[in-house]
Amino acid sequence: MDRWPTGRLLSTAARLVEHSWNEKLGAIGLTHAGVIAIEVLAAQGPMTQAQLAQYVRVQAQTMGKTLSRLESHGHIARVRSTSDRRSHVVSLTERGKEAAAAAVEMERSVLAAASIDPDVLRQELQAVVRELAHQFASPVTRALVDEAPLA
Repeated sequence: MDRWPTGRLLSTAARLVEHSWNEKLGAIGLTHAGVIAIEVLAAQGPMTQAQLAQYVRVQAQTMGKTLSRLESHGHIARVRSTSDRRSHVVSLTERGKEAAAAAVEMERSVLAAASIDPDVLRQELQAVVRELAHQFASPVTRALVDEAPLA
């Protein structure tokens, strides 16, 4: 590993963390995609399935599959919109809020296995992502990094 380029170290570390985290998430009926969806709902509140897909920047069909899994585990509820009968409003259930909190702890437990401070690692990674996004990324990616709403 001493001779590996930094990019290889980053991608290998990311895959190892994600694989370990996904194993833990599966035990509570979550996936990485599901965690992203419930985190957005926790932060932004109820929204339509289409809005959630746009916010997360995935196709509506992809979001539908993720939401079906979350709904089957009781993490979200979908009800028909009163203003547009073709759409569904998605909201986080109490069980979903508990799952979101558990996912954070699971991620921390994965990183705790390494002899580093996870909070310092997060700050360093955020700095790298912000700097590189502003130097090299497309406007859409920069907006994602800056957490700007989509137009």
